[in-house]
Amino acid sequence: MDTPRPDSPPPHPSRRGLLSFAAVSGALAALGGTPAFAASAAPTRPTDSPMLSKGTSTELWWQAPADDGSMITQGLPVGNGRLGALVSNDPGRERLFLTDATMWTGGPNSTLDDDGQFPYGRADFGSFTLLGKLTVDIPDHDLSAVSGYRRALDLRQGLVTASYVRSGVTYRRQVFASLPDDVVVLHFTQDGGGRYTGAVSLDGTHGETTTGVPSGRYASYGAEFPNGLRYGAAVTAYGSGGTVAVEGARISFRNCGSLTVIVTGGTDYAPDAAADYRDPSLDPRKLARAKVLDAAEHSATTLLHTHVADHRRLFERMDVSLGTSTALQRGMDTWERIGARHTDDTPDPELEASYLQFGRYLMIAGSRGSLPLNLQGLWLDGNDPDWMGDYHTDINLQMNYWMADRAALSDCFDAFTDYCLAQLPSWTELTRTHFNDPRNRYRNSTGKIAGWTVAVSTNIHGGMGWWWHPAGNAWLCNSLYEHYEFTQDRAHLARIHPMLKGACEFWEARLLTTTVTDPGTGETREVLVADSDWSPEHGPLDAKGITYAQELVWALFDNYRTTCGVLGRDGAYARTVAGLQKQLYLPQVSPRTGWLEEWMSPDNLGETTHRHLSPLVQLFPGDRIRPDGSTPAEIVEGATALLTARGMESFGWANAWRGLCWARLKNADNAYRLVVNNLRPSADGSNGTAPNLFDIYEVERGRGIFQIDGNFGTPAAMIEMLVYSRPGHVELLPALPEAWSESGSITGVGVRGGFTVDLSWRDGRPTEVTVTSVGGRTTAVAYGDRSRKVTLSPGRSVTLRDLGR
Repeated sequence: MDTPRPDSPPPHPSRRGLLSFAAVSGALAALGGTPAFAASAAPTRPTDSPMLSKGTSTELWWQAPADDGSMITQGLPVGNGRLGALVSNDPGRERLFLTDATMWTGGPNSTLDDDGQFPYGRADFGSFTLLGKLTVDIPDHDLSAVSGYRRALDLRQGLVTASYVRSGVTYRRQVFASLPDDVVVLHFTQDGGGRYTGAVSLDGTHGETTTGVPSGRYASYGAEFPNGLRYGAAVTAYGSGGTVAVEGARISFRNCGSLTVIVTGGTDYAPDAAADYRDPSLDPRKLARAKVLDAAEHSATTLLHTHVADHRRLFERMDVSLGTSTALQRGMDTWERIGARHTDDTPDPELEASYLQFGRYLMIAGSRGSLPLNLQGLWLDGNDPDWMGDYHTDINLQMNYWMADRAALSDCFDAFTDYCLAQLPSWTELTRTHFNDPRNRYRNSTGKIAGWTVAVSTNIHGGMGWWWHPAGNAWLCNSLYEHYEFTQDRAHLARIHPMLKGACEFWEARLLTTTVTDPGTGETREVLVADSDWSPEHGPLDAKGITYAQELVWALFDNYRTTCGVLGRDGAYARTVAGLQKQLYLPQVSPRTGWLEEWMSPDNLGETTHRHLSPLVQLFPGDRIRPDGSTPAEIVEGATALLTARGMESFGWANAWRGLCWARLKNADNAYRLVVNNLRPSADGSNGTAPNLFDIYEVERGRGIFQIDGNFGTPAAMIEMLVYSRPGHVELLPALPEAWSESGSITGVGVRGGFTVDLSWRDGRPTEVTVTSVGGRTTAVAYGDRSRKVTLSPGRSVTLRDLGR
């Protein structure tokens, strides 16, 4: 097949198939979202180049490609919120491990086993799996035949690049995942008369058969899981100065001066419980072919510029500087810097700032327009991720989104909301039919049932796995409500109101009345306590009134009352909930240990250094326990003592949670140490950071896994160290460590109450702060004992320069 002029796609049949899918977007409009894989509107193309000049980007770089057997720790991630890939950048054999957020086996999983648990395996609950693997073989570009190799991840532009020299010619490639075009693009170029010869192959990982269509210039496959989920993928390519042709199941290219490869895929998943989470009108294979051919109508430059403009629109809402690194640090590649930071224990503020921005990059790449980020985010190296790559409701799903509003990425939070609302009918039905099953050890002693709750694990098909997790409904609701605190978005509040109400109804049916004695006065009183439960994830399995549940339910009731007041709804039930909240037992400090009690017992009934901080859920992410005088001193001291006992060494996500709690207690040294602990290099699967900056969780000695919540929780802790907020109050530099104190700045920080903050500091004191309203009206801005009241109309800003004097 002859190819056209350089950097231009070949002509091909018209955009067949696209309009036949147009009705799909409207089919689920009532759910507030669109199908995960559907026809896209024609993207807006930028009129000017959005590319940044060299030296102005936020770039991480390495001196070697990823090994095919270590992609999860070495492959560089790209994603468009639904479609993701790990990229190897091997000169002679480029490999992409492709994922789609909805590529899940399993099903509703709606039965309990003899122990009262939901089955939890790949055969029943199901698993997140690979969509496929893309290979671009360039046989005469073997790594041993090239020099000057370098690859990079440009966080600001959402772009993976690689370059090397062969026979005096510099070869370059770019890889990116475009949301506007809904494809992954690989673009190969060279300087100085070089040529590319090789083949492109697209392979499934579940026994699929790929076929090529020479007349259509693509290769594709389609299949169906036993659960009825249909899926498909397709690839096309075009080049310049040579030939590109479909040969069997592969696309060959010969003597091309440049080459562009475009791949996409997806499933017929739909966020609609009434339709069993399927859209039968979708043909994923056909749609994948239509999408790659549509994208191939445009040059690689056009596709790149469209993607970069879209990515920068989100990424550049926040900028951060934590100080200046040394010339020696700047001269190292990223993996060398991580090792040096750990070995020398010398602050590397630019690396630390890049780690925060890497978390934001992953959020943009992994949470837009589809499902929320699961335990692995959007990236896999096989079909058997630990814990099935699921949605854990006892910390991990929530932690994935602690960063979003704080880091100027509120848009990315919507995937979390959409998921919960789409699953709610299934969760409600499973609660009604199964929660009071006699095999469920956590069933309601009252015999009543109402509303909804969840198990520890959830999948995308409305199914649950492992134990019931009664307080999980409260934690999910509190996370959704906090998004409103940041955005002041009443439409969001109206969407989640039924979820909050159903969770309150569940707890109204579940709470038990018991009598407690005040240890100081000896007086007795009746209180409401949670029925038998487990303090995630340790201690007795059947304790009543665990602190974790009491605190989450207290916050749920408080948030529901506020929601009803803002929306002007359900006044009578809000008053009922207020009465329940007033009677809730709240934790005390143990006279024996001096710690905040995790159970209604003066004794610690579990592991003293356990990874979970379940009893401190109202220190963070909640805000009932504050070191500002509004909380009894003994409660703050008890929380501090318990946090101290938990220690400073754990898994990435657990370190992040500890760091956030220490930031709330204004202990900068401990908060910073926990950030640094997560940035240490992972060796032989130990806890820490992989070469590609993924957080590694050591599940057993010598075996670590990627679990993405540490990549989000740690940046959240870093932001919380710089700016603390609650509705009506913003505090500057509450836990600024010495390593960042000389000078720094951060822009776009979301704060509760409906504002954003741009902050600069020098010598540990704020020099300037700009507050902008995104819906809030009045807040106090404080530093130390200084405070200024700010009143703004939405969209207006004010700059303060006197707080740090």
